[in-house]
Parts: sequence; structure tokens; C-alpha cells
Amino acid sequence: MDNDDKQVGHILSRREMLALIGAAGMAPLAGCAPSSPAATGTAAGAAAGPTAANSEALAPSAPPPRPATAPSGTLPSCVVRPELTEGPYFVDEHLDRSDIRSDPASGKVSPGTPLAITIAVSQVDGSACKPLGGVTVDLWHCDAAGVYSDVVDSRFDSRGQKFLRGSQVTDADGLARFTTIYPGWYQGRAVHIHFKLRTVTATGESYDFTSQWFFDEALTDTVHAQEPYAAKGKRTLLNEGDGIFREAGSQMILPAAAEGEGVASRFDIGLALS
Repeated sequence: MDNDDKQVGHILSRREMLALIGAAGMAPLAGCAPSSPAATGTAAGAAAGPTAANSEALAPSAPPPRPATAPSGTLPSCVVRPELTEGPYFVDEHLDRSDIRSDPASGKVSPGTPLAITIAVSQVDGSACKPLGGVTVDLWHCDAAGVYSDVVDSRFDSRGQKFLRGSQVTDADGLARFTTIYPGWYQGRAVHIHFKLRTVTATGESYDFTSQWFFDEALTDTVHAQEPYAAKGKRTLLNEGDGIFREAGSQMILPAAAEGEGVASRFDIGLALS
């Protein structure tokens, strides 16, 4: 399995961005700004889904910084985001489901604060970003206690369980929606979620983009002060201490904010496939 602490990818400079847009081949870009107001980098108001074990409403949290937008007339309304290590915990379960909180075999739902994620995938086309349907989006992350499903680790053996894993295919508007829980933490990593995008280019070539989302520290403090997270104790590593986060910086902070009894977020990402 891969080393979860290995740093992969880098943030491109403006010169590299311009070269990337003008070059042939494929490159991942994110931060597309469709006409929807939800593309501003703040929470889009997606429904938080059914309530999990946590029943306390969260205190409002200030949204994380908005991603930078390229100057008008020079680049598409997208900014390049770094691809990050897949880590040792990806398992291609072929679980086509939007609500990934439960283990399909036992029906047990992972307790935690509900987290609704809408990911909007676009294709960079000239100076515009057009919705891209038919992209498989995989999500996986640890539970409130820092445990991943269906893997063997020095801390646990969860083989056969499939909680907090699943995939969706983007619709004609390029949207895929997930209901999960806010992730917990484990030694050596900041709080994060893994995701992977998979599609096929017009020339029939397979394409995938893998990265990780991180969270605003104040929001994580609010969530982790509640059960079941509080039982694990205070986390030992913040974003700035995580080498993988430092490789991405704020570009991969998931724009999320408290909504009702949970947290809601939207993330816009563009792919240059030509």
C-alpha cells in the first residue's frame, strides 16, 4: 500500500498555469465558476441529509478563504489545484451509493455529524468551464474514531466492512452528491477526506485525478468538541503540521459551513481533457 504521508503534486505557478492551458494533454483544474451562486467558494446550501447520532445543532462557522480566481481574459475561470497522494486506503468497492455512512453488510451507520458534499465537475473548454457528466467520483475517509473500513492497519483490521466508502457518477449538470459524516482524526494526519475522479477522454484514454480535502480549523474544533469525536480526545496535528496539506495549502480546504444539525459543502473542479 502507498505511504499516506508521501507528498505528490505541486501548486503551479502562474507561468506554469498559462503553459498548461495552452498545452495539449490532460491536467486537473479546479474552482470553475458556473453561473450558479454556489460557485463562490462558500457553502452551497446542500441538504445535510438524514440526522446521524449527533443531535446538537452546530454553532455557525466562518467559511474558509475563497479560492483565487485567474485574471479575466487570460485564463478560464478556474485555478489549478494540486493532485495529492491516494494513500494506502483506497479500495475499489464498486459501491454506487450517495449515502456512504453505513456498512452494507450489517446496516450499521457510522455515528457522527452529518456532512453533505456536492461536487461539481466541469471540463475546461477554451475560456469556459462546461459541466461534465459521466465522471465517476469516489469518496472514502475514516470514521469519528480514525478508522477506515476494509483495510488492515497497525491500529485495526476492518476487512469486510465498507462504511464511509462509495461512488457516484456525475449527472448532465456535472453534479454528484454525497451524504457522509464529518471525519475524525488519527495520529500523523490532519482531518481530511480522500476523493478520486475517473473518466474517459474523447480519444478513449482513461483519466483519473486523486486528491484530498481538508477543513477549516475552527469548524473542526466545533464539530470535534461533540460526541462521538470528543471521546477520542483533542487532535494532535493541525493542517499546517500536515505535510500533505502544506503541499496543497488552502486550495484544498473544503468550503464548508454549519447548516442545521450538520455541515454542508460544495466543491467545484474542472478537468482539461483535450
